[in-house]
Amino acid sequence: MTLSPLVLGVILLTAFLAVLAVRIPLERLFVLTLPEPSQPKGQFILDFILSLAAGSTVMLYNIFVYNFPVLSGLKVVLGCGIAGFFLSLDSSLARERAIINQAHTTNRVLSPPKRLYPMTRKFSLVALAASLFVAAIIGLVISGDVVWLAKISQSGMSVAQAQQSVIYEVFFVMVVLLLWIINLIVSYSRNLKLLFDNETRVLVRVSQGDLSKLVPVATNDEFGVIAGHTNTMIDGLRHRIELVTALKLAEEVQQNLLPQEPPSLVGLDIAGTSKYCDETGGDYYDYLELPNGSLGVVVADVSEHGVGAALLMTTARALVRQRAAMTGDIARIVTDVNQELYKDVKETGRFMTMFFLEIDVSNKMLRWVRAGHDPAIFYNAANGSFDELVGEGMALGVDKNIEFHEFSRQGWTAGSVIVVGTDGIREAPGQQGEMFGLDRLRKVIRKNVSQSADAIQRAIINELLIFQGDTPQQDDITLVVIKLL
Repeated sequence: MTLSPLVLGVILLTAFLAVLAVRIPLERLFVLTLPEPSQPKGQFILDFILSLAAGSTVMLYNIFVYNFPVLSGLKVVLGCGIAGFFLSLDSSLARERAIINQAHTTNRVLSPPKRLYPMTRKFSLVALAASLFVAAIIGLVISGDVVWLAKISQSGMSVAQAQQSVIYEVFFVMVVLLLWIINLIVSYSRNLKLLFDNETRVLVRVSQGDLSKLVPVATNDEFGVIAGHTNTMIDGLRHRIELVTALKLAEEVQQNLLPQEPPSLVGLDIAGTSKYCDETGGDYYDYLELPNGSLGVVVADVSEHGVGAALLMTTARALVRQRAAMTGDIARIVTDVNQELYKDVKETGRFMTMFFLEIDVSNKMLRWVRAGHDPAIFYNAANGSFDELVGEGMALGVDKNIEFHEFSRQGWTAGSVIVVGTDGIREAPGQQGEMFGLDRLRKVIRKNVSQSADAIQRAIINELLIFQGDTPQQDDITLVVIKLL
């Protein structure tokens, strides 16, 4: 029995309306419950199965009602499958587009895909399947036309009409297939544009310093991976900015812990400075008014540098200030500070060197304790010679039970200069790899000894910077210059 195109069309339309009625509840059950990046794939599978179900229903209906040949029924199933393939791809892309738009609108960022489905693989599978389906439908059309042409009469008019009918049929099929393919290209292009816009929109904001937005991760292909890495980069930039801000605050706090101006004492001209190689450092200096009326000058250097050294420096400064306000000579002060500091650093391996100088102006007496620190330089204005304020002593935080000793020097000539610094000065590397050294330091002091303490200090720092050139500063630099008037 032969069915007219109208009857067959009504049957097909009825079948597709039937599956369309159950599509929405099935979509809620099997598609919307999936993770969002997997929903487009689930949408394609559901719609393609429904299309095959509609074709199978039509085939069974025609076989049992109209005694339709099984082979013709299979052709109907194949045709429905081909149509369903293109329709399912379109609905899958629409689902993906909805997810992309929703992720952008709600600013919801999903986790990067754990498993990558490359776009090249998707393109290859779609192209292969489309080619097979197109070849199949063209083959069905041509084979049907060949059988039909074999049955018509051989009159010239009939053959001409048959040729024209075949041309129209093939043209119609090609136009329908071409429209489906164009629709898929346009649909996929819209998705790509959305993904590009989401990515570039966020990157433009990042280039302008705005890190408040992340890229929505809405697919499990290369765009999802790129979005995930972009978000990781933005999180890293946020963390870095927060860290830099915190370091700037720590730098400001630490600079405020250093003396803002030198003490004003008759007979002394003092200048000090610290230059850190990072935002924060472990060097520090301080001026202390001791209970006996003398002036205490402390220069210290924590091992290593950076935030950890800065925290230890802050602790040591507090310990020194607290202990110096009590009675006792400077050897006792340093000994007690070492015992307290040891409790904080014994498990870390850190330590701190210190030079504690006491200047008794009224009696022209210098007393000092050297805790593993470089000796202070003493320029004797009486004969133009250099001495060092030496003495034994271990770094602080190494041995809890060590007892420090005080060393002294009686008298000085007006114009004499004391320079106390950290090893960042003597060991500063130059452009040729050599260190600044003690000889260069003494040469600068001798050249500028007639100047004020501040001028001597600035001369030393300037000479050091010239010596270093383009070589990065590798250690903290702290310098205190004391001119005895």
